Amino acid sequence: MAQGRERDEGPHSAGGASLSVRWVQGFPKQNVHFVNDNTICYPCGNYVIFINIETKKKTVLQCSNGIVGVMATNIRCEVVAFSDRKLKPLIYIYSFPGLTRRTKLKGNILLDYTLLSFSYCGTYLASYSSLPEFELALWNWESSIILCRKSQPGMDVNQMSFNPMNWRQLCLSSPSTVSVWTIERSNQEHCFRARSVKLPLEDGSFFNETDVVFPQSLPKDLIYGPVLPLSSIAGLVGEEAETFRPKDDLYPLLHPTMHCWTPTSDLYIGCEEGHLLMINGNTLQVTVLNKIEEESPLEDRRNFISPVTLVYQKEGVLASGIDGFVYSFIIKDRSYMIEDFLEIERPVEHMAFSPNYTMLLIQTDKGSVYIYTFGKEPTLNKVLDACDGKFQAIDFITPGTQYFMTLTHSGEICVWWLEDCACVSKIYLNTLAMVLACCPSSLSAAVGTEDGSVYFISVYDKESPQVVHKAFLSESSVQHVVYDQQGIFLLVGTSEGKVFIINANSSSSFQIIGFTEVAKDILQISTVSLLETDIVKVMVLSSLPEAGRSRLEMFTLPTLLPQVSTTFADERGRLKDEIIHKYLYELEHALSSAVLGFQSNQIYGFCSQVPYICSYLLPEEEHTGIYILKPYKKVQSRQYGPGLLYLSSHGLWLITIAKCGILCIRDVYTLETFAWCRSHSHQGHGIQSMRISMDGQNILVNGRDDGTLVYLKWKRFGGHLASEILDYYQKLLISLSSAMDKENHYLSTTPKVSVDLGSDSEHTKQKASTDLSQDELVLTDVKKEIPWIQQKSQEAIKKEVNLFSKKRKEIKQGIKSLSKTILNMMEENDKLENIAKLDQQEFGLDLEELERLHDESQEEVAKIIKDVEMHNLAKSYLAELIKEECWNSMAVKGQALKCFHIPCVVENFPMKARTVEELKELERVLQQKKIEAECLKLRKEIVEAQSGVKLIKQRHEEDDEEEEEEDKTVKYSNLPNYLLGSLSTDFGVDTSLLSSQLELHSREEKINQIILLKDIIYKVKTVFNNEFDAAYKQKEFEIARVKERNVRIREIILDLELEEAVWQPEFEDCEKPERMLVVQDEEITAHKHIKPWHKAKELMVNHEKEHWLLIQDASTRLRALMDMMGGVLEVKKEDILRMVIPQPAFMAKPDAVWTEEERKQFKDYEKKVKELNEERDKYRKSLEAELKKLQNSIQESTQAFDEHLKRLFERRVKAEMVTNQEELKISNLAFSLLLDEELSSREKFLNNYLTRKQHEKSQTSEAVRKSREDLDVYKEHYDNLLAEDKVMDRSFKKEFSEIPGHQVDILYKLFKRRPRISKQKTHSETTSVVPFGELPGSGKLNKDAFAQLMKAMDELDNISNMPEGLDPLVWNHFCMTRRAKVENEQKVKQKAADLLEMATFLQKRVEEEEKVQQEIERVFHELILLQEEKVRFQLNLTIQILLKQGQVELENFQLVLEYSDAILINKNIIEDLNSVIRTQGQKKVASMMESKDVHKRILQIEWEHKKMEMEREDLNQKAWDIQMLFFSRDRQKYLNEPNYEALISIQIGIMEQTIAVLDKTHKKNVENCKKLLKKLGKFSNQKDIANYALSCNLREELVAVSERKDICNAMESRFCHVGQAGLELLSSSDPPTSANQTAGITGSKLTCEKIVKERYENMMQQQKLTNISKQQAEQISILQTEVERLRMKTFPALVPM
Repeated sequence: MAQGRERDEGPHSAGGASLSVRWVQGFPKQNVHFVNDNTICYPCGNYVIFINIETKKKTVLQCSNGIVGVMATNIRCEVVAFSDRKLKPLIYIYSFPGLTRRTKLKGNILLDYTLLSFSYCGTYLASYSSLPEFELALWNWESSIILCRKSQPGMDVNQMSFNPMNWRQLCLSSPSTVSVWTIERSNQEHCFRARSVKLPLEDGSFFNETDVVFPQSLPKDLIYGPVLPLSSIAGLVGEEAETFRPKDDLYPLLHPTMHCWTPTSDLYIGCEEGHLLMINGNTLQVTVLNKIEEESPLEDRRNFISPVTLVYQKEGVLASGIDGFVYSFIIKDRSYMIEDFLEIERPVEHMAFSPNYTMLLIQTDKGSVYIYTFGKEPTLNKVLDACDGKFQAIDFITPGTQYFMTLTHSGEICVWWLEDCACVSKIYLNTLAMVLACCPSSLSAAVGTEDGSVYFISVYDKESPQVVHKAFLSESSVQHVVYDQQGIFLLVGTSEGKVFIINANSSSSFQIIGFTEVAKDILQISTVSLLETDIVKVMVLSSLPEAGRSRLEMFTLPTLLPQVSTTFADERGRLKDEIIHKYLYELEHALSSAVLGFQSNQIYGFCSQVPYICSYLLPEEEHTGIYILKPYKKVQSRQYGPGLLYLSSHGLWLITIAKCGILCIRDVYTLETFAWCRSHSHQGHGIQSMRISMDGQNILVNGRDDGTLVYLKWKRFGGHLASEILDYYQKLLISLSSAMDKENHYLSTTPKVSVDLGSDSEHTKQKASTDLSQDELVLTDVKKEIPWIQQKSQEAIKKEVNLFSKKRKEIKQGIKSLSKTILNMMEENDKLENIAKLDQQEFGLDLEELERLHDESQEEVAKIIKDVEMHNLAKSYLAELIKEECWNSMAVKGQALKCFHIPCVVENFPMKARTVEELKELERVLQQKKIEAECLKLRKEIVEAQSGVKLIKQRHEEDDEEEEEEDKTVKYSNLPNYLLGSLSTDFGVDTSLLSSQLELHSREEKINQIILLKDIIYKVKTVFNNEFDAAYKQKEFEIARVKERNVRIREIILDLELEEAVWQPEFEDCEKPERMLVVQDEEITAHKHIKPWHKAKELMVNHEKEHWLLIQDASTRLRALMDMMGGVLEVKKEDILRMVIPQPAFMAKPDAVWTEEERKQFKDYEKKVKELNEERDKYRKSLEAELKKLQNSIQESTQAFDEHLKRLFERRVKAEMVTNQEELKISNLAFSLLLDEELSSREKFLNNYLTRKQHEKSQTSEAVRKSREDLDVYKEHYDNLLAEDKVMDRSFKKEFSEIPGHQVDILYKLFKRRPRISKQKTHSETTSVVPFGELPGSGKLNKDAFAQLMKAMDELDNISNMPEGLDPLVWNHFCMTRRAKVENEQKVKQKAADLLEMATFLQKRVEEEEKVQQEIERVFHELILLQEEKVRFQLNLTIQILLKQGQVELENFQLVLEYSDAILINKNIIEDLNSVIRTQGQKKVASMMESKDVHKRILQIEWEHKKMEMEREDLNQKAWDIQMLFFSRDRQKYLNEPNYEALISIQIGIMEQTIAVLDKTHKKNVENCKKLLKKLGKFSNQKDIANYALSCNLREELVAVSERKDICNAMESRFCHVGQAGLELLSSSDPPTSANQTAGITGSKLTCEKIVKERYENMMQQQKLTNISKQQAEQISILQTEVERLRMKTFPALVPM
């Protein structure tokens, strides 16, 4: 944007007039460089200044885009490279001495280049940029391309240089690092490879740095887990972990300041600590060179601190320090010796040798440049003498055609020759200077200083200016010094808003006429003094920042003012406003500059907020107050930023300058620009000031921050523009000639004023001595100088005192007499009564003053009260914060309990209320633990389920009973205390939800365990606090009871008139800490302020009390009661000790005169006294017994409380022990969590590192592939070229086959002949001086060598070398063939060199790929080891075990002291294993006993085998049928239904109802069956009788049948057919008997078959159910195995690794 604005200004220039830069004066802020052997250059502002060392002639090169950034030179090519400082800067390459632009380099840099460096050979340029890219780039500046670039974020470099012997090496150094960059090339591809130098420590020793990524020497900790790198402990997982080091591991290294190369490609590094390092360029091995100390006198010995710059010379280096000396380091092997080489007045910042090494350039910190020339008589010449700082002000010496003056802030004044800017003379004011102005009417100048003085300097003799006068105006700094156009007045503006008017003539000794007051912030003072008028108009511009406006104050000074100055000013020197016609104007907008026009009463202003130039018309009528000016004409300016306006000497040119750095000359009427020049830039904050000579020919422009002074001249200047100003210039010179002659003559005769000045050398020495030691300054007692304004004020005061001294005395006497009168009146007033007294205010003479003092005192008191209140409020707020944090926020306040008799204190646990988040987290963990417990319970039930239904029912009943018992009792953990790790169960805390310490493997389990442990700690503290509260209440009860008994004890002591002290226990502050928060009245030491109405109230109360006492005194009845009976109407028993029997009155008489009656009364009196004494003794003993009893009871109760508190103290110790135990477990768990996070961080880092390496591997593989392809292609081209070369050699004789053979042989010899190139021999002197000698060849040098070879070939191709008898045409063809062969050979050589370079490049890429692959394999190996460590850490838990204290005696000392391969397991595991072993042993014994019985039963089983074999087939068939049965829905429901038991209970209920209905039906059927049975019984009886008859008949018939059977058997043979017929007859004759027998047999068979069938069905059903149960048992066993496997997978067993 800024550059666009600057470019847009160009079209406005018109009229043919233009400005050009004649010369530029500035001093180097960067290093000065050699361009060739005789020319140096340096950047300054927008320019690059070239200086010829011999002629001192300057040449200027201007940067078109603003200020010059960094610069570098190439001596061999004589080119200069510099960058600009705009957004996206460019690099320009210019040739010298033509100063023509060779090329322009455009990169991707956003802000600025910081370093540029040319290679010593070749066309390479290295550039480095800082924020934000930090990019190093290599350019081929001839072709304007970037060969390679690389970014190094955060790497800030302050020096960069190529190796003179090898352009492929580049060194970059910063105050903390040194790195060597190697440029690798493969054909047209270039790349950077950086290597950092490991610097030694500050003491010069080397530190063995460990590998951060893969540390090999980490200790192994067998107790606290694996030891990880510090980056993993810090939680770093990115790239920063590779370089992370904690503060304790950061050791201060050497800080490099400068480096230089050697001919052996080594590096010398200078350090701040004074060490000199030598670095091998190939291996980067660092060697600390030893310093050889030489004995020298103490006064000549100097301590060399650190080299600021280094340059190499043969046998050593030259170095400079901050002490102004140049040292020669003579280096031999690994040591060096220091010798003084040269002394310079100022500290040396830069040194450089000329290309021929005959001159040494020395640059100081101030910018001066010296050239040291070597030779037989070495010389030191100052080429550039820099001023002490940048130019603060400039001005032409009248008339402005030959000389001008400059001023620096330090007070250095220089007189310069205008033509070539040569310094004529210097003078030092030795004070801080601000402004400078040269007088138009004399050869003098005025300098305003920061201490308020104005120095008047005579420049009559330009070569020796001197101070002729000094005016100390005021103590505020001088900001403006302005002469009017005719040199009559000098106007001086100060920072406090005063403008002093001084007579500008030296003949009047620069008389101070007076001053006027204006606004404080003065921006500019403008004057108009025309030749035809006798007045000087003055305008002062000041700003009103609060209102956003500007104020103009104008006044008029007559030219005759010096003669009549006393009438224009008062006694204090202030000019009268009405006489100087002072007017005030204000503008509605802010101006940065304003000038007063010469004509038409116009004002020109430069707006500060908007880019406009405005003109304003002044009102013609006079006015009072502030007049608001409106813009008359407004022109937009292309200049931006705050600007300044100037008028030319004739008032027709308006010159504007601004922050953009452009100077514009405008016409004062139209405000249009007719000439402009961009002499500075906005990067240097533009132009600070400018001056134009009286004739308008010369213009000086001073930059604000770039330190450049530019001299502008007109290129084309003529016409009316030149004629107008030249005419006015001539008139002005004629008008001022007489005054100038007079004043110059006076200046020539004026003696030098004695002020503290110094010459150049004196100033330098004084400054050096001041820098070295301030203690050496000699302070002299000089009378303090008083400013002129104070002198005038003191003189006016003295004058007024002398004038009114008599009146003052009279007034003082009157005041004294009046004060005496008032004092007498006040004394009389004090003697009067209160009613007649007057107030003190009535005696005040000055009531207003008294009221004012009273108001001031009230304000002061109110202020103090407010401060105190704010202080108290702050304290109260702080106390409230502390109370809220330490008291109110505590749910349980911290308290203590003390014993009554023993020094024992018990404190409770202060506790804060748990937050909602903590409670939610605890609730979540408890709910999770309950769910896990229920799940575990269900798993156990499923795993341990029994096959029988009865056993399951029994188990359910037992579980129900156990649950009922657990509900009645408190749940406790199944773990013993020694494995639980604490004694928390002793406080009744439920630890059943705690996980076993042997099962805490996951992160979530550990976090949940920590939450539960914190809850246990809270509960333990709560339990103890409850016990503490009970004890606290008990103590309160005991104290109350002691107080109650002490009331009686005090009464008894009072009755017995004992002097015993009553022991009354009280609570102390530690027991009631809330009392510390309440301030008691007795704690306040300050006097209490009582308000008046409080005092009145107290007086009233006292008055009423006195009145009541008077009334009480008037009561005679009450007084009589008090006198007679002690104020009571009845005598109590307690008063018996105070009772006294009054003696009879006659006892005052002697015994002898007593009467009988009196003797009787005396005996009665004695009797009563005796009885009273007995009663007293009896009552006293009873009181003493009661006292002892009360004291004993108090002692017993308090001692009992003390015993209880002692037990509570033991309980407190135990609670604290439990708390510590739980906190120790929490700490162990937190440590394990932390270590788990470290392992995770390490694993993430390794994975990220592996990802980066794999990406790098892919890049290197791609680079190898590409390089190999390029190498193959290039090799193919090389082979083709080599083959062509061989073909050319072989085909030579064929080409010349037409000529004779002997000529062919001669030509072939000439064909093989090559010219000898004569190397240019350098002079021996140059070779002996230049350390680097002949630099190696590069591409450009190869081209030059080839051109030289072709030139030598032209000599061989000369016709004189042609053999005799050869045809010239053949010779020409031969020369062309030979030249082609030579060119081809050169190509082959070049290709071979490039091929070798590409092969080397490929080899390096392959090595890099192998190295990356090794890194990847190493990462994989590290990941495997880390995973093993992680698994080992998760299994190797740290548990807390409670051990009993004591000693255990062992019979045999066979302890294992090495437990590296041991594991810690639960004791229950061993006990369960032993019980299993015992059970298995018993089973084995039982099986052996059973085996004996088996042999016995074998024989019994064998006979059953056959039977079972027969039944097997039937049973197998039936079993197959049973197995093929379908899977019933009942079984499916049993497996699928989650609430199967509830479903069964419902079905049972339904079945019970069904059974009840069936029972009723069965009962009805039974009754019916009983009735039927009765009927059948009767019928059976009838049948029995019938059967009996039939049976009798049957027997008879059987007998008959048997008889007949015998007969038939006998007669069988004979009567076989008859017998057969008889039998048939018999069977047919007796059917009833046969039918009855058959019926009985059939009925019994049916009954047996039915029974057998039922038994068979029952057996089959039992067999079926048995098979089903077996199948279900097998399935349950399979499920149990699977559940056990899953459980072991979730909870790994503790097995030895």
